[in-house]
Amino acid sequence: MAHIEIRQIRILAAKEFRDRLRNRWVIAVAIIFTLFALAISYFGSAQQGSVGPGSIEITIASLVSLVIYLIPLIALMLGYDAVVGERERGSLDLLLSLPITRLELLLGKFSGLSAAFAVATLAGFGFAGLLLLWHFDMTALYHYAGFMLSAMLLGMVFLSLAVMVSVISRDRARASGAAIAVWFLFVLVFDLALLGILVLSGGEFGEKLLPLLLLLNPADIFRLLNIFNMDDIRTLYGLATIFPDNLSNPWLLGSMMLGWIITPLLIALWRFK
Repeated sequence: MAHIEIRQIRILAAKEFRDRLRNRWVIAVAIIFTLFALAISYFGSAQQGSVGPGSIEITIASLVSLVIYLIPLIALMLGYDAVVGERERGSLDLLLSLPITRLELLLGKFSGLSAAFAVATLAGFGFAGLLLLWHFDMTALYHYAGFMLSAMLLGMVFLSLAVMVSVISRDRARASGAAIAVWFLFVLVFDLALLGILVLSGGEFGEKLLPLLLLLNPADIFRLLNIFNMDDIRTLYGLATIFPDNLSNPWLLGSMMLGWIITPLLIALWRFK
């Protein structure tokens, strides 16, 4: 394996991060996350005739439902032109003429985008978490911190997929279309397909096959990371009967998320070369 220059990656990541700060992207996303988190926390129980945070479990479950739709879309839109945009501007050849490898370029781009996304996530959901501190104890905020960490992992997964799309696509128009297709596949189509399989099979594969298929979707892994070890929410989602305890280990699910981050980057590197 070729030698990797950490300094080169750090320089590229810093430039990518500064670009996102300069165009106000981080501030805009942080504000969006803050507003949605506060709205769901304080008004999520309005249908039951109450206003304000009910429990940390219900708050996290409501936020998970939002994040599954919002974060993948934001991450894909953030990173879909990371490489193809440089190619269209004519700056990719200039970058590759410098003493930098394609692996360092990809890792620098991905690291900068991930840092920008992490700052926006921590600022947005973290500010809401500070306000929730008035209503919940430190144990409840421990679960909330786990939610924020898993949200950052989910964003990194879809940033990795966005970089892969950006390398494969020939122009920004096709890259944006492919990014939307990826969002539809993992956020909407995948679960509908699983539901169709479950219905057509008469529930025969619900106990054995369905839990394994859920691990093929990072959005479902994110959901499982945040609703297990919360018995009431687990029962509410109806997963207690189809997902075995031996697959619900947070370390296993977290490792699956890391695998979803690494694999698209490896495919992008193979295609980039």
